[in-house]
Amino acid sequence: MWTARGSHRWLPACAARSLKSNVFPFHEPIDLLLCIADHFEPGWGGATPDEAAQRVQRWATRYPELFRRFHDSDGISPRHTFFYPLEMYKSGEVAQLAKLCRDGFGEVEVHLHHDNDNPENLRRTLQDYCRRTHDEHGLFSHDRQRSTIRFGFAHGNWALDNSRPDGRWCGVNNELDILREAGCYADFTFPSYPSPTQTRKINSIYYAVDDPIRPKSHDSGQDVGDGPQPRDSLMLIQGPLTLNWHSPKLRVFPRIENGNLQASQPPEPYRLDLWLNARVQIKTRPDWFFVKLHTHGAVEANEKVLLGPEMVRFHEDLARRSEANPNFRYHYVTAREMYNLARAAEAGWQGSVKDARDFELILD
Repeated sequence: MWTARGSHRWLPACAARSLKSNVFPFHEPIDLLLCIADHFEPGWGGATPDEAAQRVQRWATRYPELFRRFHDSDGISPRHTFFYPLEMYKSGEVAQLAKLCRDGFGEVEVHLHHDNDNPENLRRTLQDYCRRTHDEHGLFSHDRQRSTIRFGFAHGNWALDNSRPDGRWCGVNNELDILREAGCYADFTFPSYPSPTQTRKINSIYYAVDDPIRPKSHDSGQDVGDGPQPRDSLMLIQGPLTLNWHSPKLRVFPRIENGNLQASQPPEPYRLDLWLNARVQIKTRPDWFFVKLHTHGAVEANEKVLLGPEMVRFHEDLARRSEANPNFRYHYVTAREMYNLARAAEAGWQGSVKDARDFELILD
């Protein structure tokens, strides 16, 4: 089954990494940088406009009610990054998400499902959407000169840069270049396992350079911190992809941990250990552990986990771990802040996480 899904391309690297020593116990201080990238689709499953609006309303109401009492090592409440699908845009939905984020509970970025697209249409679609949404709702970020709207991106159907073997759900072989030119600061799509779009490169923060002829140009790239940023490259920030021996299949075969939060994969405490041991890091800050998780939070079954007792217990467990071990610090970050921290680490930043959250890109 794994071979059929292309796992032979990345599984050896995954297995090799899983053999490294665990990061526990913490003998030196470490910082967990935790980002939840939600492919947030209110219209999922053919929902009616009223059903979609109710999905957004529940998040806007219940998220602060549940999580405002929690605070990370910087005194910041849990943050959620809503990658909202531009092709499903509804002004009222985005307005509610924007208010939730202005209240300090996250940020909104760009998600896109498309099929049989072309470069000209994709470029126009991204630029028009970002400008309109920025002007109407004040979303997205800028560099410090405020010269360009910047946005984070997660591809629908995992098909970034036309990476599906059958060519569906994209159609654009130079998508990385178009994203970068339209203002994308980083892609947050991966890992995508069990999709066949899963990249050979795993557990990495890296720069990929587009090949306008060949699809899936991001299958490899240069790790951030391993040298100057390659010209015309786009940063990709991956989540964990590793072996899970906690409950092996048939008591023999490991499961795959892919950083997904959903009804069948709740945020159990043992998974945090797996995410940390995936070691998504930048070598210039070996004390920083980047953990980017993903979910589809508008789906009711997943919502019950993300806005329910299991997520509450997860935040309680983080607080207990930090209290019990002064070497463990944790930070709730948005996608933009995770990018800023990656850039800060690349630049040799030796200061605190808190002071680098706005290192390069800032909000209005």
